[in-house]
Amino acid sequence: MISQFFVLSQRGDNIVFRDYRSEVPKGSAEIFFRNVKFWKGDEGEEAPPVFNVDGVNYMHVKVAGLLFVATTRVNVSPSLVLELLQRIACVIKDYLGVLNEDSLRKNFVLVYELLDEVIDFGYPQTTSTEVLKSYVFNEPIVVDAARLPPLGPAAMFMQGSKRMPGTAVTKSVVANEPGGRKREEIFVDIIEKISVTFSSSGYILTSEIDGTIQMKSYLTGNPEIRLALNEDLSIGRDYRSSAGAGAVILDDCNFHESVHLDSFDVDRTLTLVPSDGEFSVMNYRMTQEFKPPFRVNALIEEAGAFKAEVILKVRADFAPTITANTIVVQIPLPTFTTRVSFELEPGAVGNTTDFKEANKRLEWGLKKIVGGSEHTLRAKLTFSQESHGNITKEAGPVSMTFTIPMYNASKLQVRYLQIAKKSKTHNPYRWVRYVTQANSYVARI
Repeated sequence: MISQFFVLSQRGDNIVFRDYRSEVPKGSAEIFFRNVKFWKGDEGEEAPPVFNVDGVNYMHVKVAGLLFVATTRVNVSPSLVLELLQRIACVIKDYLGVLNEDSLRKNFVLVYELLDEVIDFGYPQTTSTEVLKSYVFNEPIVVDAARLPPLGPAAMFMQGSKRMPGTAVTKSVVANEPGGRKREEIFVDIIEKISVTFSSSGYILTSEIDGTIQMKSYLTGNPEIRLALNEDLSIGRDYRSSAGAGAVILDDCNFHESVHLDSFDVDRTLTLVPSDGEFSVMNYRMTQEFKPPFRVNALIEEAGAFKAEVILKVRADFAPTITANTIVVQIPLPTFTTRVSFELEPGAVGNTTDFKEANKRLEWGLKKIVGGSEHTLRAKLTFSQESHGNITKEAGPVSMTFTIPMYNASKLQVRYLQIAKKSKTHNPYRWVRYVTQANSYVARI
């Protein structure tokens, strides 16, 4: 049971606000944003998803740069409310196609109509896009996808040799195409977030993959879908010793309620009737050894009483046909660092370097990295006091974020995506995209 629901922009502007029970003061949105922006935790620490101020519980999630917030005075399950907020964001995105401040402001009437159906007097009713179609009748005002910020190569969907820009998946599931017709197509995303920790000598200490297969359907008539995965796919750690070379072994997984597993044990095929909107077909986790996409090496050496030098090397261990983008490498520096000068390798293009003096952090950004290439950064540090040989204890570890389109570390593949055809002329478009992102990519110094 929640008292209020509201959506704030990054500036703290109140875009959507609904008070269901009148139990919490009207200024709660301002109180929440002030606490989130000036959170009194460890240096650089963000506000937790759940906190209490003056007897009011604030629970929030951040989606597409927007803050979705619920308040309550009663002791409710935080995980339940956080899941509800995620689902509300997903429903709104299904209806609007694009979830951002502009689309919310243009469609505020539709958004309030959705909220009145999803939550009644603070109690959740339904978050199913398909069910809501029977009760919500406002048409969305579609935001032009061409005005959205470019998403880079990671936004490309593939079907054989054909390509489709990622903005194609930003259509509303309830709006028709110009001319009154609806384009029949289905999109599948295999998204993996990898966590790797390297030792100071470059050995892998821990490695894990958290993956999800997401589906967004624009098919009419709810046809049956057959999604086939690797034939050599095994689930459970017990299979590690018996599995052949190159086999994909998942530690565990779970499936959407609409998925039928009748033939999964036989040929690794999932059968389902996709609901309207975006949903996760399968979530999985893997701790089997895999080849990390990047090798990160960091070296810090004293260069005098008040000086030191940092050398960062990043090597891309994937095929030259693949390009990673939006790479950011960060390393905390000693607290007595006062100045940093940078030296990039000759011919470096699309690199940015910065020294965040407030939290003593070095930041190196690379626009893209082609597979098989290696990049080096040298940074000369100036200190306000002598280090006394404690530099390696004061600095590090190195952390890295990135996105690699059309690459997945687990080797989990979609063999085919089959749609039950209603007629010979009914041949919907099927698009598949692979994306790998860093969850926690750390190298010790």
